Amino acid sequence: MARNPDQRTKKPLHYHLIGIGGTAMASLAGLLKAAGHTVTGSDENVYPPMSTGLQEMGIAYSEGYRAENLEPRPDIVVVGNVVSRGNPELEEVLIRKLRYTSAAATIKEEFIWGHHSLAVAGTHGKTTTTSLLAWAMESAGLNPSLLELFRD
Repeated sequence: MARNPDQRTKKPLHYHLIGIGGTAMASLAGLLKAAGHTVTGSDENVYPPMSTGLQEMGIAYSEGYRAENLEPRPDIVVVGNVVSRGNPELEEVLIRKLRYTSAAATIKEEFIWGHHSLAVAGTHGKTTTTSLLAWAMESAGLNPSLLELFRD
């Protein structure tokens, strides 16, 4: 399904993120909100800096996983990689046949599709390398944007 890469012409959607308290998922929540979408979520044991970051961005989330967290009905449910079968919220997504996807697919569809992208990976020097790439692109008259995800 090809989507229009121009963010300004996209219809705002309601995204619900199961596992919103993780570093990558909370960052994705902020990106989606900044793009004009409605964002809700759920998680267990959400603590700073993610809890305060979500609060500062005005993103509501529920503590614990329950079927009721899916009201009002979201357009798309993003299932975090820490969520597996047996999770009551995920089971309700499947029972109700709600549209669901992963964080990586959401990033591709919402932010990368239709744009050129570079990925920097490795053990050391990722932030430095990314900064140098952004500086080089900006110096060349381009308007780069940055999405930086960290994994432990």
